[in-house]
Amino acid sequence: MPAVDNTERLLRGLYSAALYLLVPVTVYHLIWRGFRQEAYFERWSERYARYAVPAARTPVWVHAVSVGEVNAVAPLVNALLEALPGQRLLVTTITPTGSARVRALWGERVDHVYLPYDLGGAVRRFLKHFRPQVALVVETELWPNLLLCCRDAGVPAYLVNGRLSERSLRGYRVLRPLLARVLATLRRVVAQSAEDASRFGRLGAPEASLVVAGNLKYDIDIDVASLARAASEFRERIGGRPVWIAASTHPEEEAAVLAIHRRLRERWPDLLMLWAPRHPERFRGAAQQAVDAGWRVATRRLTHWPDADDAVFVLDTLGELQLFYACADAAFVGGSLQDIGGHNLLEPAAVGTPVVSGPRLHNFADIARQMEAGGALRIGQDADAVGAILAQLLADADARTSMREAGLEMVRKGRGALRRTLEVIGPDLPAAQA
Repeated sequence: MPAVDNTERLLRGLYSAALYLLVPVTVYHLIWRGFRQEAYFERWSERYARYAVPAARTPVWVHAVSVGEVNAVAPLVNALLEALPGQRLLVTTITPTGSARVRALWGERVDHVYLPYDLGGAVRRFLKHFRPQVALVVETELWPNLLLCCRDAGVPAYLVNGRLSERSLRGYRVLRPLLARVLATLRRVVAQSAEDASRFGRLGAPEASLVVAGNLKYDIDIDVASLARAASEFRERIGGRPVWIAASTHPEEEAAVLAIHRRLRERWPDLLMLWAPRHPERFRGAAQQAVDAGWRVATRRLTHWPDADDAVFVLDTLGELQLFYACADAAFVGGSLQDIGGHNLLEPAAVGTPVVSGPRLHNFADIARQMEAGGALRIGQDADAVGAILAQLLADADARTSMREAGLEMVRKGRGALRRTLEVIGPDLPAAQA
């Protein structure tokens, strides 16, 4: 075990003591979330690193907190599965939706459990049980005990597809003395952009550990033929109606989405809205709100496709957003009208759908600037402005074509993060097994 100075012992001790005092709160949190999403009532033992199955070595471990991070790291996991036949991969998440996405993408090809809470004892049990040879932590999951225990156990750890907004950097200031030591344990911080790398440096990452590889989201796999077939079937069902999609919306945005759709239908009475709430617990509530608004509503689970008379089609399934982006004439990406920071703007652009968002994009600031400058994104400063932009796009096929081409070109030029990331982490990856 590496030598540890007294300052680290003190900081880590204070942090761990605070977490242990909060253990009862974690139970309350699981119960509270469980009433909103039943899956939170399940698999509690994993949250504290207690496993019924025997210990098994999984040489490569990837941690992605939820759906967005799982989707982002999917190109890397797919590449590792191809490059390392015979080796087991472990993918951990924190949320049930992330768990469901892991299973939807890879089934039994990877092992999966929830990441335990950042309690020293739980983290050590987790590492002892799975015995990873390398840890690949996605984006901004800087859990102190997790990464310090990796160092203590001799497990090389990388932060991959790393991003850190100015807002998050400010929020981390109080923990900077501890996080600087945490960042120093990482073999490399593989950042999405030079700006992200600079912010990690300001937080305390050693300059020698900083690498800019680009954003793995650009390397997303697109099954063009499959999407084209599905989009064709979709259009056969609804005819020549205009379609827009409200994707990854949060509760505080739902009233705005309904108001936008109402105004747009005044001009296009047959307009169809595809609606994909961000969290599964909002599927039923969103559908009921649309019914209460006086519209005919269908859902993916109940009818599979919308009918010609449906005004709203709620996507109450997971993992199909890319498909329905490809079916829409324009896409609004949520989490941007309220203070969430936005969601993946590249996903609709990658299938050629014009992208519209609200102004609150601090989690995707660099991508948003590039997309807006390149003509692939339009930003409305409030809900009324978003609605006006959507109306402009629905009325102007040439504008949609221009944005489509700009988005596709931007995604094409942005590819390469996967190759660069694999080059960085390659020295610590295990050898393939027959």
